[in-house]
Formats: sequence, C-alpha cells, structure tokens
Amino acid sequence: MIASEKSIAPNGPWQRLEATAPLLLILSGLAVRLIGAYSRFLNADEAMHYLLAMQPTLVGAYRASLGTAHPPLLIIFLHYWGMISHTEFFLRAPSVLAGTAAGWFMYAWLRHVADRTTALIAASLFLFSPALIYTSAEVRQYSLLLGFMAATLYLLDRAFISASPGLMLASAITLYLAVLTHYAAMIFAASIGIYGLLRITEIRPKSSLAAVWAVIQGGCVGIAAVLWKTHISVIRHRAVTQDVAQSYLRSSLFHHGEENVFAFLGKANLRLFHFLFSQGAVSALGLLLFVVGILMLLRASDSDDRHGRPCARQLGILLLLPFVINCGAAMVGAYPYGGTRHDSYLAVFAMPAIAFALAGWRPTRRWARPLAIAIALAICNFTVVPAGSYITPRNQKKQLMEQAVAYLRASAPPGSIVLSDYESGLLASYYVCGADITHSGELTEFFYISRCGEFQSASLLPRLWVFKADTFPLRMRTLAAPVRGHEVWVFQAGFIVDREPEFQALLGRYGCGSPRKFGENILLCRVELGL
Repeated sequence: MIASEKSIAPNGPWQRLEATAPLLLILSGLAVRLIGAYSRFLNADEAMHYLLAMQPTLVGAYRASLGTAHPPLLIIFLHYWGMISHTEFFLRAPSVLAGTAAGWFMYAWLRHVADRTTALIAASLFLFSPALIYTSAEVRQYSLLLGFMAATLYLLDRAFISASPGLMLASAITLYLAVLTHYAAMIFAASIGIYGLLRITEIRPKSSLAAVWAVIQGGCVGIAAVLWKTHISVIRHRAVTQDVAQSYLRSSLFHHGEENVFAFLGKANLRLFHFLFSQGAVSALGLLLFVVGILMLLRASDSDDRHGRPCARQLGILLLLPFVINCGAAMVGAYPYGGTRHDSYLAVFAMPAIAFALAGWRPTRRWARPLAIAIALAICNFTVVPAGSYITPRNQKKQLMEQAVAYLRASAPPGSIVLSDYESGLLASYYVCGADITHSGELTEFFYISRCGEFQSASLLPRLWVFKADTFPLRMRTLAAPVRGHEVWVFQAGFIVDREPEFQALLGRYGCGSPRKFGENILLCRVELGL
C-alpha cells in the first residue's frame, strides 16, 4: 500500500518533469504567496497583531498577548521583527516562508513514509489550497502553525526510521513552537502522541529513543499546563470570548438541545472542506476522497519489509485522529469545528488522506491525474466562494488603501476627528495615525479619544467591535460634545459591516449622502453630528 517507489531516471521529457516537479511546486507556491503578501493592505486582525507587538518592552508585548485568544509566541516574535521594518510585506514574510516550508515538509514526510506520488499530490493540494494561500500571506498564527506541525511530522518519523534521538529532540522543538503559536496545536500534540505510542509499541526502539520520546510528551504536557494557568483559564470566561463563541463561531460549536448531533457533524465537515477548497463541488469531492483515503489506509495490508516506516493503518489513525478530537472538542464547546480559519491546521491531515485516495487512481494516460488535479485547483482559485471573513483580492489591493489615506489627508484639515469602529480603528492606527488608537486614550462611554498624527480620533471600544445601524444614532449623540468644533470623518475599513445598506443610508442623515468608496471594503465620509 505505501511501499516506496523506485526512482525513475530522468531520461525522457516526462521523467525530467517528474524529477523537477517538487521544486516547481515549491517555487510556484512561494510565488503566489509573495504576490499576495506584497499586493494587499493589512486586514484588521493583522493590524491588531502588529499593534499589540509594538510595545516599548518585551514584558509589555507579553502582557498585550494575554488579551488575545492565542499563545504569546507570534506577538513576542513580532515585537522584535517589527523593529526592523513594519511594511506589510516585511511583516508577512515569516508567514509566507512558513506556509511554503509547510508544503515542503509535507512532501518530505510523505516521501519517507509513503511514496513519491502521494507526496507530490499532497504537496500540490496543500500549496494551492485557496484558503492556505490566503492565510500564508497574513500576519497571523496559522501559517507558522502549519509549518511547525508539518516539520514535526517529518522529524518525528525520520527519528523513528533512523532511531535518532537527535531528530527526536528536533521534533520536540517544532512541536513546542507549534503549541506556543496556536491552541489548535494541542489537538495536534494529542494526535501525534497517540501515533508515537503506536509506533513505539510496534518497532520497540532502543530504550534511549523511547525515553527521549516520553520526556518530550511530558514537556508538552507541562507547556500546556502553564498556558492553561497563565492564559486559557483567564480568557475563557471573558465577555469578549463568549461574544465570539455566540457570533461568527456559533455554527462551529454544538449546542445541546438546539440541533441534532449528526446534522451538526455533517454540516461542520462540509463547511470545513469548503473552507479548504473554497468551491462547492470540489469541496464535496475533497470530503469524499478524504473518507476514501482513510478507509483505504485503515483496511490496507502491509508487507513486513517496511524498514521502520509506519504501516498504512497507523497513518490512517494519525490522519483521522485530529478530526475526531476536534469534533469532540466542538461537541463540548471547547474548540470550533467547521468552516473557519481556526481549523486550517487540519489541512496537514486532510490533504495527505486525499492524496492517498488519488494515488490509488491509475488512469491509462499518465497525464490524466495531474491534469485533473490542476484543473480542480484552478477552479478553486479562480472561482473562489469563500467561507468566513474574507476580502476579495481586488478589494484588498494596497493601492486602494493608499488612495484612501491620501484622500483623507488632502480633504480633512489638521485637527479633524477620524471616527472609526474598532475594526476600522485598527487599520487607521497602522495607516493613518502611526500609533494604536484602539486601546488607549481618553475613555468615554463608547469611544477612546486619542491623538492620530495630525488628526484626532474617536475609536469604538473593542467590546463593541463594529458600527451597527440600530445603535449608531445613540453612539453619535454621546460623541457630539467631545468633538464639537472639529470636522468629523468616518473611516470604515475591514471585514465586517452590520447591515451595510442600512448603515450607509443612515449616514445620509448626518450629511453624507454619497460616501467616498475605495473598493468595497474602504469608505470615507464627512459627517455632521449636530444634524
């Protein structure tokens, strides 16, 4: 089932193409990520991570990270990385490299534990998944998480195959970095812990290697305990955490008494694969192939001559376990399962399972399988129907933000008030103010009033997040006195707009009948709060 293939001498054109395919895939995957990282303005979440990291001291950056729903590693890393340069491209470069490296580690891992064909297919799916391309060009945790996870799988199995304590320790480093990057890594750690136990039970390695593995598991438990004590137990009951769970993550958590468990699991799996492939028909096919691949592995028989490599059943268990654990976590409300970026880490397991299924398809024409995969990925990338928060590339062009900022500076006199909701205030902090206006300043009932470069700012409090049509008039009445005597300009940019047509119609009541728009996600408008 997973016997290694004999190397093919690159004598003919097809053989030469096969020989260079891994390098071509990696370079192409890197290129599309570099283009995205260079051409798009930051989204609100990216700006938030940067602003939290840019504290005067390391201790300040760590404390700022405690206000997020993630471990502290990215914020601490950005604290130093952002000191070198804070351009969008530079801030995103580590994510680009990590996302590309994850594809290489996936190929290298499957090349050692399975065969070259499976490895190439999995790397292709991983590197050109629309969702993973997008997350690999963001200042967020997900790309780093994928890179550390894929590296851990590669190093762990290489350690078992070569009986190397050194490689086992290297896998520990990448595992610990993954756990310190994102809490999804705890599901990953549990999965590979069980997988490692299965491997040790079968191959019975030297006691020194088994001891190193056991110590690594203990260290992982220790890190998890520290994170629970210092962070998870603190944020899990905060109002903002509950608000998130009851808003855009609600459909990814099971609600007892409100829905059927099988209906929830069915919809969650469909949403997950739709997130990964961003296209309905291909997503459904991907889910079907994932199931086929898992069944093939679990039912396969292996030869005894595996040279320390895992058997098919062990790989099947490894690829299935994170889905089972994540489903269980969603059932008890501990971690979301569905079509959001929080489950992007599952691509490390979904793509290999699909690849095993596709590797079992042997068409009469050698070019039929790669052509079919290329067409499917092209459909996914050129007919994107995204799941969750998303700004289309044409509406996230960096030039649009540059034009908006230039228009604001040319139109609003110094001392004007830049009025924004929290999400837009994060972007205003980065592009207009040169300082964080969303977490400090003079506190009013609904806003922070701060300096904003040559302007002043009024930014909606973080717990209120976005302007809403039904509460906007109340917010404006409380703001009328603090901004009296100044021009007020609404700056709105980001993912979420509550009932946008109603909100824009409402702006007409404040003297802005025709807002100036830069794409579909940036709006500027002068308003009169006394009207």
